Amino acid sequence: MNTKRELPPEQREELLSLLQARFEKNMVRHPGLVWSNVQEKLEAAGEKLWSLQEMERTGGEPDVVGYDADTGEYVFYDCAPESPQGRRSFCYDRAAQDARKEAKPVNNAVDMAAAMGIELLTEAQYRHLQQLGPFDAKTSSWLKTPSEIRQLGGALFADYRYGAVFVYHNGASAYYAARGFRGVLSV
Repeated sequence: MNTKRELPPEQREELLSLLQARFEKNMVRHPGLVWSNVQEKLEAAGEKLWSLQEMERTGGEPDVVGYDADTGEYVFYDCAPESPQGRRSFCYDRAAQDARKEAKPVNNAVDMAAAMGIELLTEAQYRHLQQLGPFDAKTSSWLKTPSEIRQLGGALFADYRYGAVFVYHNGASAYYAARGFRGVLSV
């Protein structure tokens, strides 16, 4: 059985075209970077293209936000103005989801991110994203939570209100219609 996650050629071309248009429209997110170099990396990374398609399909609007010279990888974040619509109303992780006695959400942020081949943004990455424009002015996003906090039952989330970025804590089993998660993918 073939478990390799790749897009059919037509879908690959559509996604590359969409990503190029977004890249060119939002140059402030990646000054000094050139699309042809990004495209070359993407064309050689079939499974990562599949992950970017999943980010797009769930409303993330992925875009390049940097280049890691140490690894030679381009860094993509979800850049939708609000937390991606297709990834909301989830608690933080499987343990939190299993701990709920009633009104269990259909999924959790950590498992869905893993299934998509991405990771949740860390607090530092979320703050970097907020330097590129205001995101989550009406929603909030779960953040990758340090194990010390998670072991005590909590999880971190963040949003942008009153002209500032706020990072908060909540019980990991909490979920809200306006809270989702943003992902990061290096290609």
